[in-house]
Amino acid sequence: MPYWQVVLLGLIEGLTEFIPVSSTGHILLAGTFIGFCSPGKAFEILIQLGAILAILSVYFGRLWHLIVTLPSDAGTRRFVTGILLAFLPAAVIGAALNRVIDQMLQTPLIICVTLILGGVILLFVDRMKLQPRYTDVTQIPPSMALKIGLCQCLAMIPGVSRSGSTIVGAMLMGTDKRTAAEFSFFLAMPTMAGAFAFKLAKTYKDLTSSDLVGIGIGFVVAFIAGVVVVRYLLDYVSRHGFALFAWWRIIVGGLALGALLVLGTGNGCPEI
Repeated sequence: MPYWQVVLLGLIEGLTEFIPVSSTGHILLAGTFIGFCSPGKAFEILIQLGAILAILSVYFGRLWHLIVTLPSDAGTRRFVTGILLAFLPAAVIGAALNRVIDQMLQTPLIICVTLILGGVILLFVDRMKLQPRYTDVTQIPPSMALKIGLCQCLAMIPGVSRSGSTIVGAMLMGTDKRTAAEFSFFLAMPTMAGAFAFKLAKTYKDLTSSDLVGIGIGFVVAFIAGVVVVRYLLDYVSRHGFALFAWWRIIVGGLALGALLVLGTGNGCPEI
């Protein structure tokens, strides 16, 4: 793992994890073209811990309030229940289809196509004149949270975007743009932590000391970049919506698709 590659991919992870552009898709495409390899795609998943800690650090006050009020406040219990219900489909389906998902991670063409299609869908939804019924993330009922969690499962297809699928699903179900993005933040915590634990349990025996150093560096870079994004994303979305991210997906997906057709599949790892 050359350190410049580790830093680059960590930066991509932190900058893209919480915006609807697919951090995994970006990392895998970048890795394909620069010839980056990691055992079982462990690096790409394990550096997500940096992004998890980024959102935990920014949201520490709100999370502490939820913990303190959980035993006594019915609204807090309803919200926490909703987050856990939203996480459940990804946990079950992700574990059941793990081998299929790993195979799809090796197909850059799928990532390019889903980036473009996802960008078109995000642009269409962003321009829709929706009438939001929920403007506070704690107002989302558990039944609706579960449906958003089912939308999140679409992100098991590389390039779809975990945040993108949850944000689009939440908006179509009645939230405003800021609330949709914030619910995606909260849902990211158990989802990414679960993916991290699952991948670590599968690959820790194959990781060398050099791998761990690279993962550590990528983790730190992802943490720093993730803090910046989490601090400013909600205000940006409230003012400007998601059109910028939609066009970014379309442009990146199109350029990567063209490069694949001209240059081939790059020098990425031949198998997981």
